[in-house]
Amino acid sequence: MANVLYINSSVRNAGSLSRQLSAEFIAKWQAANPADTVIERDLASNPVPHLTEQMMGAFFTPADARNAEQAQTVKLSDALVDELIAADVIVIGAPMYNFSVPSSLKAWIDHVARVGRTFQYTANGPQGLLKDKKVYVFTASGGAYSEGAAAAFDHLTTFLRTVLGFIGLTDVQFIRAEGVAMGEQAVAAAVAKSRKSIEELIAA
Repeated sequence: MANVLYINSSVRNAGSLSRQLSAEFIAKWQAANPADTVIERDLASNPVPHLTEQMMGAFFTPADARNAEQAQTVKLSDALVDELIAADVIVIGAPMYNFSVPSSLKAWIDHVARVGRTFQYTANGPQGLLKDKKVYVFTASGGAYSEGAAAAFDHLTTFLRTVLGFIGLTDVQFIRAEGVAMGEQAVAAAVAKSRKSIEELIAA
């Protein structure tokens, strides 16, 4: 029995391929693993706040030294971190906006990348504290960025692989729906390719 954390960050409810394909994956996962628990967090309908000076000050104040206001400030961040720590599997829907992640997903990352909780500083440099978790990231982009000259503009997968690895999440698989602004045929091909990947991942 596993805990699955399912995160959506697309601002669109209708027509979002990252939502559609990640939801299909979750449905197939639940069918194959009926005892697993799925916790869903929708960062579009229930966004987390962007960082403020007050939050940063509270984060870097030791828990036993925080005043009541600081304790309240870190409450949501602590809950997000607890959710992530409890998860065995993380599924993220992450469309590409302007070559990178949606700002809502970046805000979530800013809340869960917490020194002393998800990473620590050591004599050998920073060390991620989250281990033995599998991450599946469903991306959708109007253009194709996985190879060729356009790959230099892909700051979505490079950023996510880096920041997730920083907190210890190194087993990350990207399922890309690319070129979806290139017409109906391109969309159909991208969806078919992603669905094939989903079938292979569930069967693995």
